Amino acid sequence: MHYIGLLSGTSIDAIDAVLASIGAEPPLRVRATHSHPIPPEIRDAIAALTQDGASEIDRAGVLDMAVGELFADAALALLENAGIAAKDVRAIGSHGQTIRHRPDAIKPFTFQIGNPSVIAERTGITTVADFRARDIAAGGQGAPLAPAFHAWAFASSSAPRAIINIGGMANITILPPQDTSQVLGFDTGPGNTLLDQWIKRHRHLDCDEDGAWAASGRVNEHLLAACLGDAYFALAPPKSTGREHFNLNWLDRLLANGFARLSAVDVQATLVALTAQSICDAMNRYAPETAEVFVCGGGYRNATLRKALAARVGGRRVASTEALGIHSDWVEACLFAWLARRTLAGEPGNLPSVTGARRAVVLGGVYPS
Repeated sequence: MHYIGLLSGTSIDAIDAVLASIGAEPPLRVRATHSHPIPPEIRDAIAALTQDGASEIDRAGVLDMAVGELFADAALALLENAGIAAKDVRAIGSHGQTIRHRPDAIKPFTFQIGNPSVIAERTGITTVADFRARDIAAGGQGAPLAPAFHAWAFASSSAPRAIINIGGMANITILPPQDTSQVLGFDTGPGNTLLDQWIKRHRHLDCDEDGAWAASGRVNEHLLAACLGDAYFALAPPKSTGREHFNLNWLDRLLANGFARLSAVDVQATLVALTAQSICDAMNRYAPETAEVFVCGGGYRNATLRKALAARVGGRRVASTEALGIHSDWVEACLFAWLARRTLAGEPGNLPSVTGARRAVVLGGVYPS
């Protein structure tokens, strides 16, 4: 059966769309992929909505419809490129675009936009969405959801593995051999989001292509230590985070405390080190026996970040998830195609060992074609 997975992550850089054939057992087969641009004005509006501000309900309502249209456009472009008719796709799994994630609030909630009714109406394909909310209702963090898919697609029968996803946030999945009940996963902290926001402020670029700017700077160990002193890094899992916590306001508060004269490029270099060090600290604390590390997400394209990560993993093998059968750019979109299949089959999509939910539950709401 063909399924489509749609995702726009914390980086808000594009909508990833994947057409995949999925059965009850691995492997999943990627049939086509498409990266759909997000217009700058919508990207900026989404970024603004992730922070507190005026008229949030009105702005969220407008963007919910606009982002739903974009997700529908991404699915339709994917189908056209693949030469596949909508009738041949069982379902779309759409993560949407997270604008607020508060799993630790007195009344926990998570909020994604990208109206699934619009996607179903425009494409004529049953759409499954709102995956995080049911896990939160069951007492979980609602994130990360990727470890359940990682365990299904990437687990080894012999070697303890770690799957590192570096998107806007970075998360780790720890896969012990054979025993999926012991899978652990959580957000380790910022991935690309601070790097992207910092270079946007100082060089008016959307990202640090290949980490070239960061490579020209020097890591400030004192600033790195101050960043790693944030309470989030010491929290025990289950835990998840987002732009609500790790943003330029957070960074500015640290820089104002003795680092105001630091050059912008040295801050960028230090932010690369923060991403790499927080990932490796998490792995060493919770899975020191890890033998193999496989990386996915947009951060894998950052050569400076890859180098920083490799320098800190202590001799472990580091490779792209492409070595396990799925290109690093498309793992998360495949996740939501897989989750759509799980939902329609009435199968749980979360791992309580990861999110802290009271039980495994079927995720998402179904919007029929």
